[in-house]
Amino acid sequence: MEEGQFIGIVGLSGAGKSTILKCIHRTYLASEGHIYYQSAAFGQIDLTQASEREILYLRKKELGYVSQFLNVMPRTTAREHVMNALLETGVSGEDAKSRSEEMLTYFRLPENLWDIYPNTFSGGERLRLNLAHTMVKQPRLMLLDEPTASLDNKTKLLVKDMLVKLKSQGTSMIGIFHDLEFMDGLCDRVFNISEGVIT
Repeated sequence: MEEGQFIGIVGLSGAGKSTILKCIHRTYLASEGHIYYQSAAFGQIDLTQASEREILYLRKKELGYVSQFLNVMPRTTAREHVMNALLETGVSGEDAKSRSEEMLTYFRLPENLWDIYPNTFSGGERLRLNLAHTMVKQPRLMLLDEPTASLDNKTKLLVKDMLVKLKSQGTSMIGIFHDLEFMDGLCDRVFNISEGVIT
């Protein structure tokens, strides 16, 4: 993919769509092949061979991953979760606080939930928090695994508008969507994966 492109991946459940994203993010270690990424810090790097330290750096500074599932450190509030994404990149505490509050407001997460632990949230609230956590740091490469799965139509439009904005600012994206209508007008290229083959 070219820098600033949005690539969509479609296919039946179990075809391997999420596996591709997890191999790029290195949640999974690829058993063969190569994944080349043009890093701002390291230049061209093969993500299948990169060290754990390099991968951790890239996740903090350059890569973003939006999953359907929420993974938050224990005893971390919603506001702290979004702020931490910015603090890891070196943003000041005051700036991180204001930017995280802007993003939580944008995704319509009620203010009375900001200082609550997210394990009590509904599926839609958790997904909106995931989106805010990843998008607030404007990553160079964003991986989206069904980011609209449990969202209503109004929130889907907010997601789409934010993706368009981030793309216009240079973020490259690879996304998996079952909602083909949502993908319309977003993706520069769409690949279909079937039985391990991409077309």
